[in-house]
Amino acid sequence: MENVTLLSVHASYGVAVLLLMAAAGWRFYAAGARAEGTPPEVPVGKVAVWFYRPVDLLGIALLAGLFYVQAVGASVMGEGDAPIKVTAEGLVVTIGLQFLLAGIALAIVVRRVDPVSWLGLRWRQWPWVLLIAPVTVVCMWAIFAGLQGLGYMDLMENLGVEKVQDTVAIFQKEKNVAVLILMGITAAVVAPICEEVVFRGYLYPAVKRFAGPWMSGLCTALMFSAAHGSVSALLPLFVFGLALAALYEFTGSIWAPMAAHFLFNAATVASLMAVRFYDLPVPT
Repeated sequence: MENVTLLSVHASYGVAVLLLMAAAGWRFYAAGARAEGTPPEVPVGKVAVWFYRPVDLLGIALLAGLFYVQAVGASVMGEGDAPIKVTAEGLVVTIGLQFLLAGIALAIVVRRVDPVSWLGLRWRQWPWVLLIAPVTVVCMWAIFAGLQGLGYMDLMENLGVEKVQDTVAIFQKEKNVAVLILMGITAAVVAPICEEVVFRGYLYPAVKRFAGPWMSGLCTALMFSAAHGSVSALLPLFVFGLALAALYEFTGSIWAPMAAHFLFNAATVASLMAVRFYDLPVPT
């Protein structure tokens, strides 16, 4: 049987690209129908898009493509029955690559707009994250519990898909303390920073500029979920990606989705550590 995870990555990115092309094409056509040569109407909202240009289509392709290659590589490595071997050195390289991708996003826009304005870092309502983050995480847990109650995990099992992500399995079985610490740092600190800068900070508003906010939310959430290379987590992470994009749009600051992402991942790591070291029952 062909690698289901690999197929899901191909399909998710393929659908995202088709949606982007269709939405952008329609917006240009509609603008041309209103007035010959008039560019598409600039989307409104709290996430600014005025500094994005047609060249950013290349930026979208570059960053989305790099995450796509990473997801494909992880899918190929995870194929078969042999467990994935994770080393401290490999995790350091992974952390470096994550910051490199965030750095590429920063380099693309830094000459057009300062990072503070770009990401809404000067957010006067920042204390709201103390409410926004936990409420978002609780809502996500409720949605995930609902999916499980509807038989989502049973469906994954029937499809022959592992119900537990590779990273979760590693947390449960890894004996090297350095690896566990680096995995925790990667999940709870590096991923919320770097993935939010790339997916919500750059990709969401760049796609929004050409395809509108709704289609951008769908496309970037698809890419975000597929980038994690897990079929069982594809739908839950898609929902999470939509929620993070909504937080960014409604607040205009990257602090909101970053805080929610941090708390979600940190809570997941903490629960896995509790299962591992306190011999609690493993959630399914």
